[in-house]
Amino acid sequence: MSKPKIVVLGAGYAGMMTTKRLMQKLRPEEAELVLVNKHNYHYQTTWLHQVAAGTVNQNQARMMISDVINPNRVNLIYDEVVDVKKDENRVLLKNSEITYDYLVISLGFETNTFGIKGMEKNAFSITDIESSRMIREHIEYQFAKYSTDKNPKDEDLAILVGGGGFTGIEFVGELAEKVPELCKKYDIDRNKVRIINVEAAPRVLPGFDDELVSYAKRSLEERGVEFMEGAKINECKKNSFVIGDDNEEIKAGTIVWTGGVTGNSILSKAGFEITKGKVTVNGDMRAPGEENIFILGDCAWVMNEAEGKPFPPTAQAAMQHADTCANNLQALLHREPMNKFVFDDKGTVASLGETDAMGTVFNDNKLYGKPAVSMKKVIDNRYLFLLGGPKLILKKGKLRML
Repeated sequence: MSKPKIVVLGAGYAGMMTTKRLMQKLRPEEAELVLVNKHNYHYQTTWLHQVAAGTVNQNQARMMISDVINPNRVNLIYDEVVDVKKDENRVLLKNSEITYDYLVISLGFETNTFGIKGMEKNAFSITDIESSRMIREHIEYQFAKYSTDKNPKDEDLAILVGGGGFTGIEFVGELAEKVPELCKKYDIDRNKVRIINVEAAPRVLPGFDDELVSYAKRSLEERGVEFMEGAKINECKKNSFVIGDDNEEIKAGTIVWTGGVTGNSILSKAGFEITKGKVTVNGDMRAPGEENIFILGDCAWVMNEAEGKPFPPTAQAAMQHADTCANNLQALLHREPMNKFVFDDKGTVASLGETDAMGTVFNDNKLYGKPAVSMKKVIDNRYLFLLGGPKLILKKGKLRML
């Protein structure tokens, strides 16, 4: 009798942690484990804004999958998922196909531009290592070009960031640290460089209370970041945003969209019922109507029944999805009762650059400044510890200011 095959699609936070937990929970003879990912590396999604700003090297933000997932225990397939034939228990890949008994879909997010004209074509987005690297290189190119042009334009140094959510604010925080370095390197007056964050909502950082938002804005404004709140982006042109009822045009040499993400498009292609780009999963993390398919991370809406809305799609939530999924897969194999997902909110800390941060931890205790910076690094390093132990922290962790 052949072993049941568990296939995990995607090596993001949820996919990696699910695979790691299954390795720990199941003996080799209990199940065949397969992890499918487009690349042979895993990267820290929550560090991409630093890669894009140039404050963290791209190689620090990524690691080889085979360094943390034992290829002798897990069949690692590096290929792109094309479709899921859920009625046939089959996954189509770009170069092959694979069958499964149990499937975990954790394919991550895609950029959502909400139909804003020109945004997809004309703006960069922080989606993966390569897109983040391109942003970093483009920003530095603008500074280098300005320093050598006979008739330079100040607008070429401006950086427009569309979206004042978590990623957008953390990104402008990193830019506030990086821009002075670039100005010194290319002998450019810092006052000539604008960092502009544009947010359609009445205020940036939804989900944080007024006190924390005020602190963040003050910290960033003191370092030269400009905010345009309640400013709807009507269009993104090659070198500008068109904003508001009067169609004000804000020009810039670099435009980055951080205003929204949605679940992977494979979900709708495979025939799952989609709500705003994601699948609303059952409490056990399975897709509705599916006995053997789990959906995790940015692909899933997990409902907070007490509040009647989904839990925020954060990295800590994705890791907890993985724990519930691995426990339930073990329960299915042993024909035992499955667990319901319970979110343990450990708090949220937003980085405002290398030297500042703010947020809440454990029962909404507020942190600001260096204590918040240290806590942010503890959070980052905790994931590395869970994934690869002390060795991975020493190799890839953030150890300064701890």
